Amino acid sequence: MPNLYQQDFYAWTQEQTRLLRAGRYTELNAEHLIEEIEDLGKRERRALENRLAILIGHLLKWRYQPDYPYRKSWRATINEQRRRIAQLLTDSPSLRTHLPDLLPDACADGRDLVVRETPLDYDDLPPDCPFALDSILDPDFWPDA
Repeated sequence: MPNLYQQDFYAWTQEQTRLLRAGRYTELNAEHLIEEIEDLGKRERRALENRLAILIGHLLKWRYQPDYPYRKSWRATINEQRRRIAQLLTDSPSLRTHLPDLLPDACADGRDLVVRETPLDYDDLPPDCPFALDSILDPDFWPDA
């Protein structure tokens, strides 16, 4: 099994699934199966942090570029990220407890997004997240300039 895991990950997953369904637990590649299950949880957490960063970046753009003519696309991105975050939290409610820990890095990534995509520079943005977590996730929250 370890060779199959290294040579063809997809085939390995299908074999593990077949063994699980057949109740042949002693034949499972437990070590790699445990690693993959742990990685699934990490991927969900990273996905949440990434969506939060995109959301914060667009909220920052919304606040600090109020006269930008194409804000309609920002609104769509903000709405989409809020929905996707809500879906992630519905599917994995325990991720909600990680939000406060994810916020500082997500805000830093959001600031990077703003600097990368706009004429604004880091000095134009607050060093810490200017939005409360509840506000960030609230579909009715739109920051004023």
